[in-house]
This record gives sequence, structure tokens and C-alpha cells, in this order.
Amino acid sequence: MKTPGRRWGALLPLLIALPVLAVPGVAQAENARSCFDDSAAITVEEKRLTATLPSGGPAVGPELVRLAGFDKLVSDFTSRLCATKTTPRAEKLAETAGDGLWRTAVDRAQGRRPGLGSIDKADDRPLYWARLRMSKALRQWTPRFPLSASARAGLLKTFDLGARGLDDSRFPLGPSTRRVLVSGFDPFTLNGAGVRIANPSGAAALHLDGKVIQTPTGPALVQAVSFPVVWSYFDTGIVEAAYGQALKGRFRRPELIMTISQGRPGQFDIERWAGAWRGGSPDNLDESVRGQVPPARGWPQPDVQFIETTLPYEKMLAAPAGAYQVRYNQAFCVWPDSGHPGAGTAVCRTDAPKPGEIAASGGGGNYLSNESMYRSNRLRTGLGLTGVAGGHLHTPVLGTPADPAALTDAGFEARRVAISSQIVSLLTAALGGTATKPATPSTGSTGSAARADVLAIPGTTL
Repeated sequence: MKTPGRRWGALLPLLIALPVLAVPGVAQAENARSCFDDSAAITVEEKRLTATLPSGGPAVGPELVRLAGFDKLVSDFTSRLCATKTTPRAEKLAETAGDGLWRTAVDRAQGRRPGLGSIDKADDRPLYWARLRMSKALRQWTPRFPLSASARAGLLKTFDLGARGLDDSRFPLGPSTRRVLVSGFDPFTLNGAGVRIANPSGAAALHLDGKVIQTPTGPALVQAVSFPVVWSYFDTGIVEAAYGQALKGRFRRPELIMTISQGRPGQFDIERWAGAWRGGSPDNLDESVRGQVPPARGWPQPDVQFIETTLPYEKMLAAPAGAYQVRYNQAFCVWPDSGHPGAGTAVCRTDAPKPGEIAASGGGGNYLSNESMYRSNRLRTGLGLTGVAGGHLHTPVLGTPADPAALTDAGFEARRVAISSQIVSLLTAALGGTATKPATPSTGSTGSAARADVLAIPGTTL
């Protein structure tokens, strides 16, 4: 399904990229160079395209793009961009390039492009870096016709929507197929040696998009999207746009929504609570934001501090054993003085929030993973969809290749496959029935144990 960019409203401050490679032929190469202004401002993310490992070698991002065989997509895009003569044609190019990049990444991850590239097919990083190279090209493009700043921003948005799967997540009509919508995230903490980091939730999104899972009560179609690790994107409603477009369709509505992100080492966490607080950890633009999660314009959203999962966690906990332990995390934190949120030391517990308490953290921390659960389920409850299961799954930490100079190795690839496979198993278990149960009351532990559960999640600062 192609969703025109304007239907998503003011969605995001776009920061993604399609690269600038030369095309065969001297005349074409000179033309490509002449249509880009290398001095034009680019984003912090795009600047990392030149980053190498501490040990040296080629720039990591472009090398991952090359190893996956995505460099041809990049060079074709930049060549066509230089030849584009009107704004409507540029809009069409941005749409088709974004959609094509996402679809190629999904097809490669799911084994439908066996001859494309040499790096592990499940690797999510080539998509991330190819997107950045292409957005950088859009940002530095000097067209042959006048192009306003707002028109360029529109091109970036259109491209980004497609390259994240947000243009391709519509479900079929009718009751014959069950429906599930999930989301993953880009890699993050990419500064310095972190430039080679991957994100297993992003890999899972590629593994799951368009996949049909067989359940005891019939096949379930999974659609997946990928979110940026950028506060400002969330400010402009990317989560609400992604989940809202699906939830508002009465005859195409998913029965289960699940946000997915990377969590703590060695285990999966099904998070019970999402909180309405941003802890301020730096995002992929090296920007920090602290305070209450703001509303997203245009969507019904109740003013609540905590939202509880409705995922059938007991069924998920009973799923066949996989490589990792699965845990139901009931921790959350509140500010000690509700009149002065953000001041003092947060109090962490595992019972349930009390009326009037102000969230300092959900069980999944107070970074963008927590916020993805909070926003998607704030929307779900605002739409009155109590029958739709919703919540968040934190994956184990993927880690990095053992050799600090390597971009991949067998262990790194095996862990990623094990995480994605176990996510499928957990989704299958969740779809084993339609009933959901309220959370089992906790004994209400407080202090170090509950606090440790929250602090173990990346991005939590209390």
C-alpha cells in the first residue's frame, strides 16, 4: 500500500539518507558531482558516514552498504536525482526510492535476494546506513529548478516513510487472516567504537514484515516498521502515525500491537508498565530531552502517567524455550514529590502506580523504547480499543563481534538469528488465544531490586 506523505501530517524532522556514488561513465560521474553541494548542512547521523573503526580501515557505514549490495540502489538514486527536472518527479523518485530500499532490505533478510551482497542477510545495519546516504544526497542536492526548504523537507519525509516501511503496512480486508503490527528501532549509541553497532529489534522488523505466522486459530499476517532513535521524530508523531493508521481502520485493524527494542543482556523482558517521562539520554542526533512525554497532534490521547500492557504475557511466558530467558518485568518508578517531577531520587516498586503519582520511568526505562510503548498504547486506549492487545518486548542485547576490528562474525550473526526466531515464537504464543489477563498482583517489592530492573535498561537515568 502506498500512503501519500501528506496523509501522515507533520510527521518527523527527517534525518535519513541515500548515498552519492558515481555512476559508470565520465560524463555521468561529473554530472553527479556537479549536482551536489558538499558544503550544505547535514545531520549528526549523516556525518557518521565518514566514521571508521578505531583500528582504521574503510568508513563503516558505506562499507556495510557495499557488503550488502545496496550500493547499486544508492548510485542509481543519486544518478536519477541529478537528472530530475521537476518537483513532482522528485517526489515520485523519493517515494519509489524509499519504498524500494525497505522492500529490498526485507526481501534480503527473508532470503528472497540470495545473490545480493556477502554480509549476513539478517543484518539490519546496511538498511540504516543506506538510508542515511540517500537522505544526505537529498539534503545536498542542487537541482536544476527552484526547490524551497519546505519542498526539500517534504522529499525527505516521503523518502523516510517508505524506507522505514511506514508506506507499506496496510492489512488486507476481511476476517480470514489475523493481523499483528510490530515496530523495531535503528541502531543507536553509534559514537566512537559504537559505529559498528546493530539493533536486534530492527533486524526483527525486517525478519517479520509481511510474514505469515501459523497459529492454532488460523494464520496471522505480521506487518513491521522501523523507528528512528531521535526524540524530535517522536515529537512530531511518528509512533501515532504508524500505529494510528492501522488502528483506525475498522476492517483492517490488528488484534495485537507490539513495540520491540533492545533491552538488557541475556533475557527478554515483557514490560508491564510504560511511563510518561523522558529521561534525557542522548539520541542519535546527540540531543537530550527531559520531561513529560508530549501529546501528538491529531490523535485522541488520554492524559495518563502509566499505561499497563494488555499483551497475553502468561501465554508468552509459556512459549517453548528458546535461547534466552523470558521475564515479565513489573518494575516502575515514580517521583517522590508529585508537585515537583524530576526532582529528588525516583522511588521504584513492583506493585502498581497509585492515583496522583507522577511517572519517572516505566519498567523499560525512560528512553525511546518506553516512549514507543507509551505512545502506541496511549493511542490504543484513546481510540477505545480495549480488545486490542498491546505492549512492549525488550530483546536481549545483541553485543558486537568479538574482534574489535571486525564488522561481523559467526557468534554475532547466530545471536541475532536466535533473537529473531524467539520473537516469532513469542508472537505465536501470544496469538494462541484472544483472551488477555490482568497482571498478577505483585507483593509490591521496593528499593534496590525494582530499581535495578529499571536501571538495567539502556537509556534510563534516575
